Amino acid sequence: MGNTTMHFEGIYTPVITPFGEDHSIDYDAFAAQVQYLVDAGVQGLMVGGTTGEYYVESHEERVKLLEISKQVAADKAIVIFGTGSVNPDHSIKLAEDGAKHGADVILLATPPYSLPTQRELALHALTIDRAANLPIMLYNYPDRMGVNMEEEFFDRVARSANFQAIKESSGDINRLHMLARDYPHIQTACGMDDQALEFFAWGAKSWVCAGSNFLPKEHLALYQACVLENDFNKARRIMSAMMPLMRVLEQGGKFIQSVKYGVTMDGRYSGEVRRPLRGLNKDDKRAMNQVVKTLKTTIASILAEDSAEQ
Repeated sequence: MGNTTMHFEGIYTPVITPFGEDHSIDYDAFAAQVQYLVDAGVQGLMVGGTTGEYYVESHEERVKLLEISKQVAADKAIVIFGTGSVNPDHSIKLAEDGAKHGADVILLATPPYSLPTQRELALHALTIDRAANLPIMLYNYPDRMGVNMEEEFFDRVARSANFQAIKESSGDINRLHMLARDYPHIQTACGMDDQALEFFAWGAKSWVCAGSNFLPKEHLALYQACVLENDFNKARRIMSAMMPLMRVLEQGGKFIQSVKYGVTMDGRYSGEVRRPLRGLNKDDKRAMNQVVKTLKTTIASILAEDSAEQ
């Protein structure tokens, strides 16, 4: 397939992995979640992102989740397959199997914990690229990986046309400026929820957002306002309504649990989290309920008002 240019546009959901009481994967619940997202109209699915708890899943589990996603999504959404692992050999194997099982794109992260130099990181990335030969979305998340992908890295991987996008999750707005100005050929995807408006203002066209697991309509509304309608006044109001949710999700290391609880609130099975994480307590749940309710009402009224004016 190599060298197909992908246009990353829209909402890409890093899909949760529902675990049963015994912490095994509930594949039916996963398929139902994928179906829900496809029906809601998200443009892409990310399997094996941080939100999917990839770091506590076996190789076989990760590949099976990819197969189910491809089956359910058919051609209605693109599927991005995460290859992240502490051990680069495992990432190479994931990249190979990703290509074998129909991934449209691979997600390529920094190996966490080892703190590679930019040159080492580039060699790692080029090796994984050779294993899959698919379009690549890079994943820059220094808070979890310990290292940033920097200019030297981008310059070194430029020899392969497969490096087409980057999910930027550093939270550093200066990196967004650098990517937009110095690397316009790499499509920037927002990976830091509370900066979505800024990313769109700087020309990003896609947003990888965990909250779209249970609020796809509202996340799509922001993308539509920014990218399709170029209406940043409306977008600012939508974003403003979303900010309390971002705060709840980002505070205190309960990101994945909160997203899973959001799916539960929405009436689908999201199950347990795997260790070392533990589920939310009553107060967390109450806060989440309140925030989501207000967000939905507020955004619905912004959208209703907007269509009344047209």
